[in-house]
Amino acid sequence: MDEIDLKILRELRLDGRISNVALAERVSLSPSACLRRVQELERTGVILGYRVVTSPERMGRGFVAYVMVGLSSHTKAAQEGFERAMAVAPEVVECHNIAGSFEYLLRVQSADLSEYKRFHTEVLGTRSHVHAITSYIVMGSPKDERAT
Repeated sequence: MDEIDLKILRELRLDGRISNVALAERVSLSPSACLRRVQELERTGVILGYRVVTSPERMGRGFVAYVMVGLSSHTKAAQEGFERAMAVAPEVVECHNIAGSFEYLLRVQSADLSEYKRFHTEVLGTRSHVHAITSYIVMGSPKDERAT
């Protein structure tokens, strides 16, 4: 990847629906050269896809918490069971297996605190092998590049 590829990626992060002609103009390429580069970035897996970014507040899920989860068992089966449960939990928008004093970091979105408490109690609290849950409530997000 060179500087032009990085410029293309920056522009696509800002507007994934930009036309090829407008993108080419912004990165100082001809439309055909720009299209070839974008296609190559897609083909090589640098660009994994395009998606819609929604407003959590307008979707009724404006309450955000980061949750550290510790497991009492570090077996493959315990981890796979936890990961399967988080994959189907609609409140969990991110699940990361991490190194450190906890096994998982979750990004959880819900309507409000009482809905988060239900998730905490009825979903996380009922999982076997979950022995520690630490919640960090998001008060604001002055920088969040996922939503650009």
